[in-house]
Amino acid sequence: MTKISDGSSSPAPNRKREIAGIPTRYLAIGAIVVLALWFLFANLDKVKIQFWVFTVTAPLWIALLATLLAGVALGWLLKGRRSK
Repeated sequence: MTKISDGSSSPAPNRKREIAGIPTRYLAIGAIVVLALWFLFANLDKVKIQFWVFTVTAPLWIALLATLLAGVALGWLLKGRRSK
């Protein structure tokens, strides 16, 4: 019996996606960081943040930065679960 392969079982070629020698992943991360910083510093007003028990007054950029860092930490933790 002759086995005929349609090529679908072979792995895809490893293509490097780069722009000017920089991996596109790093360019995307850099763009997101720049946009996040721009957004943070465009929001410098003070706001009241109400938790369940107490209220805090702080600059909005600190609240946004804390939220961003919490999201990064959550993404990092979930990335570890996905690779297992």
